[in-house]
Amino acid sequence: MKAKNLTIFAFVLFFVALVISVDNAFCASVLQDSYRNGIPTFLNKVAKGETVRIAYFGGSITEAGNGWRSQSMAKFAETYPNAKFEEINAAIGGTGSDLGVYRMDEDVLKHDPDLVFVEFCVNDGGTPHDQIIRQIEGIVRKIWRHNIDTDIVFVYTYRLGHENKYRDNNRADSVEAMESVANFYALPSIDFNVPVVDLAQKGKLIYQQETGEAPEGVVVFSRDGVHPLTQGHEIYTQTLIDAFKKMALRNDAKPYPAVVNRRDRLDRVLDPKNMEDARMAKLTEKYLDGKWRLLGDDEPLSWVKSRLGDTVYTSDTPGSKVEILFKGSDLAIYDVLGPNGGQVKITVDGQEQTDLRPRFDHYCTYWRVAVLYLASGLDPRQIHIVTVEIDQGEPDRSSVLQRLEDPEKERASGKYTGHNVWFGPIMYRGTLNP
Repeated sequence: MKAKNLTIFAFVLFFVALVISVDNAFCASVLQDSYRNGIPTFLNKVAKGETVRIAYFGGSITEAGNGWRSQSMAKFAETYPNAKFEEINAAIGGTGSDLGVYRMDEDVLKHDPDLVFVEFCVNDGGTPHDQIIRQIEGIVRKIWRHNIDTDIVFVYTYRLGHENKYRDNNRADSVEAMESVANFYALPSIDFNVPVVDLAQKGKLIYQQETGEAPEGVVVFSRDGVHPLTQGHEIYTQTLIDAFKKMALRNDAKPYPAVVNRRDRLDRVLDPKNMEDARMAKLTEKYLDGKWRLLGDDEPLSWVKSRLGDTVYTSDTPGSKVEILFKGSDLAIYDVLGPNGGQVKITVDGQEQTDLRPRFDHYCTYWRVAVLYLASGLDPRQIHIVTVEIDQGEPDRSSVLQRLEDPEKERASGKYTGHNVWFGPIMYRGTLNP
């Protein structure tokens, strides 16, 4: 273990100079001008040798084992040996800030973090600019409503294609949206795209290489253009630690504004439609009609309860329904997609929606958590009735079956057949059962 750690540490040292000596003027300014009002709570706690609780809130890039999350925890302990650090792993692969703003209270805030890293840049890619702002602003306001002392840092991860923006002195669309929120609330942000693009332009990094090793002195960043290999994560980690050291130096020269000043920022909003009011509530029997049962602890899919909570109802019976009465604008259910997932039809205020919603997609060779969106943009002053019913038909599974080595054998196994749904908490904006 020691030898492995020394190897990693030596590699990181090799890249320190490359990471902080960015040649491109635009990229250099991105790194230098994004610290804003800094991390005063973090710096105060480490100076006093206190415990710092750090939440990592994001998708699969943050969830990855031995990635920048665990590496940065180790580097914090090394950099500030008198302080203690506790990790809150609130990352879920394949999810963005649309789910994040709803799960914030349960997955992050109940653990009372002192620092929250927010990483949704890649998974929010393709989401409309205004929608990202509403979701991210909701996350920020939730954190500070819970505890105004909590530091928040946005981190922006790389995916293939981002380099085109940075080469043209621009940034990824999702980064621009998050930066609008960071500027408004004076939050520090750390852009991991900068060192990745800079190293590639210097011939020191290959963005994507599906197999094989890189030439000597060159790093293969990823196999898929999104998820970094170990050395890619080390670049992220060193960039983050370097930014924290710079913020500490700035604080020594001129202390960051007291956290009490953050209250003034909560008196204003960037977007009046921000999702600070996003909530979750347990799905209970009163919402159910038909044949349902609770998912047991000894079933193969019991692991989803670590995400959705202890109460998960499942059914494979067409005609079984969930009916929700609420006063508000948006409604969804935290659920699961899988190989044997069914499809549902949704009715809002008596109007059946034309499109069936499959609980299956082209990634479904496995099961994963997801969100079933039921209604959005409704009149928040009105009471609405929303019904979800399991359909008689099954989704078209050809998008997965055609990619399997032996699709007929897989279909015969029963894995890709069924009407199954797995429903966790209700996600809503407004009031349930008014």
